[in-house]
Amino acid sequence: MVDDSLNRTGASLLIDALQANGINNLYGVVGIPITDLARLAELKGMKYYGFRREDSAVDAAAAAGFLTKKPGVAMTVSAPGFLNGLTALAQATKNCFPLIMISGSSERHIIDLSQGDYEGLDQYNTAKPFCKKAYRIDRAQDVGIAVARAIRTAVSGRPGGVYLDLPADTIAQLNNDLGEKNMGVYRLVDPAPLQQPSDEAINRAVDIIKQAKKPLIILGKGAAYDRTEKQVQELINQTDIPFLPMSMAKGVVPDDDKHSASAARSLSLKGADVVILIGARLNWMLSYGNAPQFNPDAKFIQLDIDATQFDSAQKISAPLQGDLTSTLNKLVPALTATGYKTPSDWLDAIAQDTAKNDAKFAKRIKAGETNPKFGYYGAIEPINDYFQEHPDTYLVSEGANTLDIGRDMIGMKLPRHRLDTGTWGVMGVGMGYAIATAIETDKHVVALDGDSAFGFDGMDVETMCRYNLPITVVVINNGGIYNGVENVVPNQLGPTTLDPTARYDLIAKAFGGDNYYVTNYQEMKDTFTTAVESGRPNIINVQIDPSMGKESGHIGNLNPTLNLKPLEEAEKEKSEKE
Repeated sequence: MVDDSLNRTGASLLIDALQANGINNLYGVVGIPITDLARLAELKGMKYYGFRREDSAVDAAAAAGFLTKKPGVAMTVSAPGFLNGLTALAQATKNCFPLIMISGSSERHIIDLSQGDYEGLDQYNTAKPFCKKAYRIDRAQDVGIAVARAIRTAVSGRPGGVYLDLPADTIAQLNNDLGEKNMGVYRLVDPAPLQQPSDEAINRAVDIIKQAKKPLIILGKGAAYDRTEKQVQELINQTDIPFLPMSMAKGVVPDDDKHSASAARSLSLKGADVVILIGARLNWMLSYGNAPQFNPDAKFIQLDIDATQFDSAQKISAPLQGDLTSTLNKLVPALTATGYKTPSDWLDAIAQDTAKNDAKFAKRIKAGETNPKFGYYGAIEPINDYFQEHPDTYLVSEGANTLDIGRDMIGMKLPRHRLDTGTWGVMGVGMGYAIATAIETDKHVVALDGDSAFGFDGMDVETMCRYNLPITVVVINNGGIYNGVENVVPNQLGPTTLDPTARYDLIAKAFGGDNYYVTNYQEMKDTFTTAVESGRPNIINVQIDPSMGKESGHIGNLNPTLNLKPLEEAEKEKSEKE
């Protein structure tokens, strides 16, 4: 029971407003001035999940938003805690994950006069560039409307992060507006209204697709977020248009569907004369739609709720503004009514290229089973085998080579079952995403991390163990950032060098979880299923050869190189010239 006087405080009203809108989980790190707020949340029936660092807590809330279509909510303390969470707030906004980050803050009159408050910072204005919108609550009677505005902003249009600034005085302040029986707290009506494109826009898109000789659908994570799998699968099955999924769109259509062009990516992008973007953006991950990756004469059709995304990098010949579900509900019947089918020669070309590349990839995977230098393929193959038999398992992945090779190898059959570093490519999301996924779905979760990526948020293994969550963390350890030990100066560790003999699995043991250590394919095959199906928190340390991996994974082109040589080699060349 909560004392009646507490029910009028800003803290109580904040909790009431969240609960009134179906939000019952809080992720955070407590301290001054929000500690009692978290205690009160538990007393009033909410679930609070405490993390070891704020960025992991905010990442967890962002993942919850992606999985549930309701804004995940994270709480941080003031100034340093707020700043720790700021990267995750920005990433949620870039990834279009609905999130509300609430931070306790200092009193305005002290901050505005720069009088030097404890952990003083103008958090409200600092947050503005990193989120969709920031709001500050200066009066307890405004808490209800502030939460309503935050929720609507987070989920409507293009979803994203919202910052809610909560000064310490507002937390304890009483709402004395007794004329409002509900104290200003209410449930939103239609927080994310559906938006349909015009018939004219639909007809324009249909006319272009009807003329396509080599069409291609590119699925982005927006297609997964908006639950479009039924419409997308109908569109593909009715028209035979091949599809290419971005990483978090894997599973919207099962990866093993015959229309998948994933193994023929280069051919399909270069050859397509009409490209249909569904919840995907022409950003760096798609080379901005430029040649030579894309056909320079391709026409683009883009489905997006935000018109500012159209023509961001290429001319969009048929922009379709609206929520994806409503847009597809109009586009699919309009296109199928024309009887359009993808020409067979285009499908045959993709099928042939797929078969050729699949055969090459299969040889690489098979070699990984017996290669004396144990590497990524031998380590990840048992994970893929498990996912094919247990598709309702969730995967979270981060790293460079681990992320890239895992994305290529692990097939997904269900939507929203893969989360990774996303649009920004930020490392350190693994534990936060995995913990929230286990909480929100009540399913087994596999967190596949490179050793470098795991180092960013590894302390939240303690959080995973404290809540006894069914998460298996697989750390692929090659002893380095990108690849293993590489020293360019004698007797000095190189910038990318980590410990190739580190026992990351023992971190789980330290906090009461299970630990496994494997050094070859057979050990990984024997261990992985046991670890996942134990239902217990655990880490598998996969010790691979330090020579495995390449600079920056699949995106080495983004990392400028200076053709550096080890000092000894350079001196030798110099002496030989002399």
